[in-house]
Amino acid sequence: MTVMKPQRPDLFRPFRDMEFGFPFAFPFDWPFGRRTTGDAWAPRVDVSEKDGMVIAKADLPGLTKDDVKVSIEEDAMVLQGERKSETETKEDNFYISERLYGSFYRRIPLTSRVDAAKAEAEFKDGVLTVKVPVVAVAAPTKVNVAIN
Repeated sequence: MTVMKPQRPDLFRPFRDMEFGFPFAFPFDWPFGRRTTGDAWAPRVDVSEKDGMVIAKADLPGLTKDDVKVSIEEDAMVLQGERKSETETKEDNFYISERLYGSFYRRIPLTSRVDAAKAEAEFKDGVLTVKVPVVAVAAPTKVNVAIN
């Protein structure tokens, strides 16, 4: 007879999805921090809301704007792309050749409704900045209803 152990819910799943995107293979063995894959990576992203705009800044060193794709879904901002890097060093007594490839996918949940048609993105000095205006939502009103 096999006894099934009840599964505990993964309470940290939403936070891991926000940090690394979904679907995404973790770039390290949780929670120990050992690298397990060389082809997946997750750029750091800062997200804030200021002056009626949702602003996301992603650090993408070594990439160009052609390497990155940005899209706004109904409830999320998606950043995805691929990095390719090759370096070669030839000296008198040694030769070094390094290749670095990897794709990334970040799905950032949006807590406010935004106007995706007015989104703007800028790529400068390895930093991608995406600005999306927040749509004003009517404040809830209180209505007293007469009881007959």
